[in-house]
Amino acid sequence: MSTAPGVRLGIDPGEARIGVASSDPHGILATPLETVARAKGDLDRLAALVEEHDARLVYLGLPRSMSGGEGPSAGRVRAFAQDLAARIHPVPVRLCDERLSTVTAEGQLRAQGRKGKKRRAVVDMAAAVVILQGALERERQTGDAAGELVRADAPDQ
Repeated sequence: MSTAPGVRLGIDPGEARIGVASSDPHGILATPLETVARAKGDLDRLAALVEEHDARLVYLGLPRSMSGGEGPSAGRVRAFAQDLAARIHPVPVRLCDERLSTVTAEGQLRAQGRKGKKRRAVVDMAAAVVILQGALERERQTGDAAGELVRADAPDQ
């Protein structure tokens, strides 16, 4: 699957907040977009962002252990990815390994001098930027979309 031009979104699905980043239409640079509260209506907000930005692809961070295995949090993210894919179909959702994305984001924010509550308020967006930028770089290296495609089952009606 070769990647077509267009905006891509990167999502870091946390337990309390969902960080969202977007790319430019050429898929070169990821920038922070928004933090969505993890609550009823979060999928609606993410779907609205996909529509508002005319996103062509969504990369969702999949938490893995350092050995590459998947624990309970990965299972929850897979279920969330399935729900999102059904909600925004036909826009594809792809799962990308997010190992160390939050650690990398925290380090970058500390280096910028952000501390405490100010850092916590934006770390989810920064982690989404790390996830998306990594996927964009893999796209450029391979010519194909990064990660694992999530099958979009039809939503229950």
